[in-house]
Amino acid sequence: MNLNLTLIGQAISFAIFVWFCMKYVWPPVIAALEERSKKIADGLEAANRASRDLELAQEQATQLIRETKDDAADIIEQANKRANQMIEEAKEQVIADGKRLRKAAQAEIEQDVLRAKEALRAQVSVLAFAGAEKILGATIDEKAHSEIVEKLAKEL
Repeated sequence: MNLNLTLIGQAISFAIFVWFCMKYVWPPVIAALEERSKKIADGLEAANRASRDLELAQEQATQLIRETKDDAADIIEQANKRANQMIEEAKEQVIADGKRLRKAAQAEIEQDVLRAKEALRAQVSVLAFAGAEKILGATIDEKAHSEIVEKLAKEL
């Protein structure tokens, strides 16, 4: 056997094998590798997108919580202001009621004082008549001397 012929046969066999692999074996392998590479790239892109979406959602949630806290603080502040206002209104109402009751009591006291003075005047006039009768020894007619009695009562 000739060594050259063997080498040429092997070279031809190898060339046919390379051609066969490049024609029939290599394209499906490259397609599978490209498909796998594309799936990996898509998965990484989806993971990055999900990460960005998560960060955005967290920022929105934080912003919403901040706004809600601000709104709650505003509502509490308004409630406190309204409570203080209601307390002040109640105080003013109580003070006004107290003044009104004081004035009513003062008017009632003044009326009682006037009635007491009138009652005392009447009693004084009766006592004055009784004293005058004893001093004079005569009966004094109250109706006839009513002007004098009224003047005397007003002076007392």
